[in-house]
Amino acid sequence: MYKQLSSGIKISITRSISFAFETYMAKIEWREDKYDLNDFVAHWQQYVLTNAAWYDKVPEDALRSVEFQEELAKKINEVIAKVLQQAPTDEQIANIEQLEQATGKSFDYGCKAEATFVENKLKELA
Repeated sequence: MYKQLSSGIKISITRSISFAFETYMAKIEWREDKYDLNDFVAHWQQYVLTNAAWYDKVPEDALRSVEFQEELAKKINEVIAKVLQQAPTDEQIANIEQLEQATGKSFDYGCKAEATFVENKLKELA
């Protein structure tokens, strides 16, 4: 069922997953020990219901379908893996190093999205 959706709706679904994952992780300050899949899914569902334009474009029977839910779960896992595998940019690394020197604080980060979080946190401290 997911595969039958238009490419625009699939792109919107992917973006909503990515955005919700990044905002959820920022909410828990990228602390892996605080990550809870059920909390993330609830966070994503809330985002979808209040902000995602694609939700109203998917037929109700598709949304309730077990097949669609399974395909969506697979898509969520794929998107999360992609976010976590995207390396920080050279510019982010340089900015973070500069901000760490200015603030005397140091943070670990492993992906581009987490680097964005760290960079913003350091800017608040500067």
